[in-house]
Amino acid sequence: MNNKIVRISALCVLMTTCAFAQQKETISSQNELKEVVVSDSKFALPKEKSGKVITKITAEDLKKKAGQSIATILSSVAGLEINGNQSANGKNLGYYIRGGKNRQVLILIDGIPVNDASGISFEYDLRLLPVDQVESIEIMKGAASTLYGSGAATGVISITLKKSGKKAIVGNAYLDMGTNNTALSSKTSAQNFNQGFSVNGNVKKVNYFTSLNSTETKGISQIAVPNSTVNYEDDRFSRINYLAKLGYKAMDQLKLDFFYNYDKINNDYDGGFDNTGSNDTDLNHTTSEQFRFGFSPKYKYTKGEFILNSSFNKITRSYQDFDSSSNSVADSEYNSRSVNVDGFNKYEVMESLFFVTGVQYQFHDMNSVTPYGNIAKESTKFNMIDPYVTGVFTSDFGLNLNAGARLNIHSQYGNQLVYNVNPSFDFKSIPLKILASYSTAFVAPSLYQLYSEYGNASLTPEKNSTIEAGFEMRFLDKKIKLNAVGFYREQTNFIGFYFNPVTYDSNYINIEGMNKAKGVETELSFALSKKIKWNSNYTFTQVDEALNRLIPKHKVNSSLDFQINSRLFFNVNYQYVDSRNDAFFDGNTYTTQKIVLGSYQLVNASLRYELVKNRLSIFGAVTNILNADFVENVGYSSLGRNFKFGLNINL
Repeated sequence: MNNKIVRISALCVLMTTCAFAQQKETISSQNELKEVVVSDSKFALPKEKSGKVITKITAEDLKKKAGQSIATILSSVAGLEINGNQSANGKNLGYYIRGGKNRQVLILIDGIPVNDASGISFEYDLRLLPVDQVESIEIMKGAASTLYGSGAATGVISITLKKSGKKAIVGNAYLDMGTNNTALSSKTSAQNFNQGFSVNGNVKKVNYFTSLNSTETKGISQIAVPNSTVNYEDDRFSRINYLAKLGYKAMDQLKLDFFYNYDKINNDYDGGFDNTGSNDTDLNHTTSEQFRFGFSPKYKYTKGEFILNSSFNKITRSYQDFDSSSNSVADSEYNSRSVNVDGFNKYEVMESLFFVTGVQYQFHDMNSVTPYGNIAKESTKFNMIDPYVTGVFTSDFGLNLNAGARLNIHSQYGNQLVYNVNPSFDFKSIPLKILASYSTAFVAPSLYQLYSEYGNASLTPEKNSTIEAGFEMRFLDKKIKLNAVGFYREQTNFIGFYFNPVTYDSNYINIEGMNKAKGVETELSFALSKKIKWNSNYTFTQVDEALNRLIPKHKVNSSLDFQINSRLFFNVNYQYVDSRNDAFFDGNTYTTQKIVLGSYQLVNASLRYELVKNRLSIFGAVTNILNADFVENVGYSSLGRNFKFGLNINL
């Protein structure tokens, strides 16, 4: 099946390229792409002058994906695998880009890095964020520590939240509900609810945006039932989100933006799968709370712009976990605080050259109270101060260059230097842009890895380097767009866990040696007509054995959009996910068992209709239409065929 999928994908790309290469066309300067990207320079840059293949999910794209989660939307992007997006809502998510996982993928919200400083891997939990509060998403793959610091080793997911419109007051309300079944269940009642509203406006020099969202699902056990005759209890998931933004235009050159958000998750969960059949329980419960607020002034002057992004983030996670050895429920709590201040300036030396210079300060601390020991925040903290510079050169004749460096100054392990060089050339006579880059990155050890009962204060950062090369092509006045990027990544000084079976000593260590990942990511977009558009992507990823868990070697996404008329929109999409390696601890044999999870294919469809133009719309969606019975994570439930219906009202 794998070879067949690869041959079909390659044949489609080859046939498309050959067919359209015969077309004679002239790409004039007036027809250049108007789309801009931000991720590779921190400032808006025309996409054709960027040396990276950056995927942008716009507000219009999100509207077409109504009813989907952020995780599901991201998992349809070339080069991304969001493990857990097809599981019960409370299941932990795994972010995989170019052979890297959560700790190597940096998430930004409105340009500010977000993470949980009390987590083992420092990662941010995307389950905290509802897609209904998101305006757009940019995904930039490859090492990006020069601009963004620790964690940007294999990719950056930059999420922009919604903001005010131009009118004095505008309201929006939405409601959707649906089923929540596995392939073995067929409940027809609604088990998945999502609702919310927002109010925003712009009055003279003041703009505002406020939003409330609530989500609740039930009907599925996290642990998979062994067969349809066995019933496990439902694991409920609920989330509530408040978001408020306030902006003030002090003068034409100066804007002041403030934000505050509160997010809370409550969910039940089962014991970790161990093949004993005793992991289903109704006693486990966890709560996660996040408080974020910040201030971002922006000042424009003749030759450039200065921006200061600042934020404070507090996350509290509590667990009530059943302990079978003592036949009781144990309580644990983790608290973290993070401060991020990033001041950066764009200065235009000339029209074709600008520099971005900045200094980023981060402070993190944590404390925890668990049955296995406590960690005090007074001794569990670190800070980083990183000066950085990036130069961006663009030209009328097609040559573009992005290069920069960052010095990471860490209070615990000292200094770390990273850099990047990213040239590209946009041919003017033919619709082709070629690009290449070499970049380095680092992943700082987490507070838990440094200071917990298993901590090692001598840890140094994990190091990454990535080289990539590729092209972008445009045909038929940009009705056809094709890009492909090949990458090779090396990872050294990996932070792993050491355990001595004789002395039972255990702690985190830096592991000697190198792990490698390589692959190809390609995207094809074809506007068949003004009403019909076909988007497809294919990802090939090959990693060393040490990295090879839950990463599909081959992955295909294909989507067809049909704007039937001005009010009616239809989408059908297909996803193929190759087989993946997984492992679990077997409670019967007390050994770690390796397992290969089979490949799977999903077909989904959705329909949206505007009952009142620009005022009232409804949608319906069917996911996993063929009710494929597959395993996303060994021992855990995966979603079967489900239906969802919803409405959206603009006031």
